[in-house]
This record gives sequence, structure tokens and C-alpha cells, in this order.
Amino acid sequence: MWHEIEETMGKAEKSLTEYKRLNEEYARKEYAYRTALSKRLLQRKTEGYAVTNLSDIVRGEEDIAKLKFERDVAEGLKNSAEKGTDFYKLYAKLMEAQTSREWGQAKYQ
Repeated sequence: MWHEIEETMGKAEKSLTEYKRLNEEYARKEYAYRTALSKRLLQRKTEGYAVTNLSDIVRGEEDIAKLKFERDVAEGLKNSAEKGTDFYKLYAKLMEAQTSREWGQAKYQ
């Protein structure tokens, strides 16, 4: 059983590394989307577009929508990696509890 615990912890470590990488990628995509959106909103405002509809108009422009899509995909991947990491931590705790139960019941005379 100890081998299985070590294997699970190794998977958890890999999952955590992947989560960190995906979290950084998400932050980069969020940055790209937010800065492009802000610049475009300002650009359209100076072009005379009505401010009341400006947000919807700009978010519908293809390049801005693509950046938002990429950001949303990166967020989903980040969240999936986080759930995977949580699963491995929980699994390791369950295995630890099982080991404690089995070793705790050992009777020595």
C-alpha cells in the first residue's frame, strides 16, 4: 500500500506543477484580453461610438472575442488542473486513513 501512496503523491506533484503552469497561462490570457479590450474601448470612444453600447460592440469584435475565448479556455483548463490536484490530495488522505486503520488494529503480544 505504501507504494500506491507514493505513486499517488507523485501524480499529485505533477498535477500541481501543471496547475501552476496553467494558472500562469490563464493570467497571461487574461492580461492580453483585458488590455486589448481597454484599448479598443478607448479607441471606439474617441471615434464617437455611443458609450452606452460600446462595451457590447467591442466585445463582439472578432479579435476581442477570440481573446476572451482563449482566456475562457485557459480558465477551464486551470480549473480542471486544480480539481485534479484536489482529487489526488483527497485520495492520498483516504489511503493514509486506511493505512492507519490497518496498522492501528495490529495486535502485538
